[in-house]
Formats: sequence, structure tokens, C-alpha cells
Amino acid sequence: MTNAPTSTPQPHVHGMFDPATWTVSYVVHNGPGSEAAIIDSVLDYDPKSGRTTHTSADKVIDYVRTHQLKVRWILETHAHADHLSAAPYLQAHLGGKIGIGGNITAVQKVFKGVFNLEPSFKQDGSQFDHLFQEGESIPLGMLSGEVMFVPGHTPACAAYRFGEAVFVGDTLFMPDVGTARCDFPGGDARALYASTRKLLSLPPETRLFMCHDYPPNDRPVAFETTVAEQRAKNIHVHDGVSADEFVTMRTKRDATLEMPTLILPSVQVNIRAGELPPKEDNGVAYLKIPLNAL
Repeated sequence: MTNAPTSTPQPHVHGMFDPATWTVSYVVHNGPGSEAAIIDSVLDYDPKSGRTTHTSADKVIDYVRTHQLKVRWILETHAHADHLSAAPYLQAHLGGKIGIGGNITAVQKVFKGVFNLEPSFKQDGSQFDHLFQEGESIPLGMLSGEVMFVPGHTPACAAYRFGEAVFVGDTLFMPDVGTARCDFPGGDARALYASTRKLLSLPPETRLFMCHDYPPNDRPVAFETTVAEQRAKNIHVHDGVSADEFVTMRTKRDATLEMPTLILPSVQVNIRAGELPPKEDNGVAYLKIPLNAL
């Protein structure tokens, strides 16, 4: 992987924090009127009523229209387990192609079995407009992106690099929070360690943008850091932590964590590129709750 030259146009990054799911959605562009990518959007979902709304996504739409941006990509860093994607809603209003890392097919295979999904559910990633491969370029006007596969949290995790900015998904959190869990189906702590070192081998000044923040000690929400800060201060993978030490820590810690509140609805929707399950003969779509399966 080559380092971005100083003459490379650098992206404008606008992050929008959703306090209900602790998620940050991003719009990446090169100024008013340019092409844009939306990364990790949120569909508002009320688990008590099963209702979906679009408050978070509408904020993205307002920002795009205010800056007269042309959406080319709606990107997912992985099939999230903590929020539902608003990708189809954004696509209907703004256009663009929905993209994700090509290993989403492995996640689809696992969860088709977990949820015993309908026979017509395809496990080939065809619900998405584009499946990215490792190192693939992402055209975006004057900007040029690059795909970095970073498995471990899930097999399909991908980071997106635009110039000096990298959107890391759940692979890393802010330094005082650490790293993602690895106990979901298909997770792998040793693979996650390798993925963190891949990201932290980028130039020290590289800006890293988190998908979530869970601030400890009442600090304000933050979602941007640097490679240098992560290498010096990340409580789980700072320089000097070995792979074996990380795997031991991550495995013990994950055993104490509760499942995310929205994992069951989120995964069912997100492996479909944000589409709801097909409606049944009464015109209503249903989500499944597998008992004693996770």
C-alpha cells in the first residue's frame, strides 16, 4: 500500500453522531458541488414498537442538499450489529451505489442459518450494488479511495481510505475505549489484532474516524484520532502489546459483555443491504427473534 502524496486532494469529512446508537455517520466529499460518499448511515428503530423512522438519515440528506453534493457511494464498513442501515432510504432520495466488502457473503451464510431465512434469500452479496475487494480503488470525483479489509470483529469488515482520512468501522475505537469485540459469529480476535496493526502501520499523521464512541468518565463524544495517538495510547493495542496478549485480553473481556440491544433486528436488515425482510401475505414485514441461538 502506498502512502498518499502530499499533493493528493484531501477530503472534507462531516460526521453526524446518533446518540441512540452511539453511531457516527459520515459524508466525505471535496467541497460544495462535488461527488460524495456516505459511510455507515442509521435507520432509526424503536425496539419497543418495531417502528422505523428517518430522523438520522434526513440529517444526512439535508447536509448533502445544502452543499449540493452528488452522492456516488453509500458505503457500509460491515453488517452492523448495533444499528440498522438507512442505505436504501438514502439511495431513493440521493442516488448512489450501495457498497460493502466482498466478504459479506460469509456473514450472510452464517446468519441465514441463525435466522432460518426464507429459501429465496441469496448468500452471494447481490443485495448490494457493489462488493469491494482488498485494495480496490473507490472513484469519488477528484478524490480516490482505497479499500482495506480489516476482519476480526466480523469476517466482512472493511475500512475506507480517502487521502489522509481512514474510516475504520468498528475495528478501533477511541484510544480510551480500545477495540471491537470478537465474539459474534465469525469473529476472530487474532484476525482483529492483525487488522489493527495494518491500520496502525499507516503514516502517524493519518486521521482515523470511528464508527462509534462510548465515552468513559463523562468525557465529550469524540470520533477522530490519529495513527500516532492510537499507537501511543490505545488501551488494547498500543505499541508493545503482542498478539497473544491481545487475544487473551479480548477473549476474557468479550465473555463479560452483553449482546447489543439491536443485534437481532440489525443483522437481519443489514445483510440485506438495509432492506426489510419481504412482506408476508398480510402485507407486513417481520423480523425473527431466534431463541437461545446466540
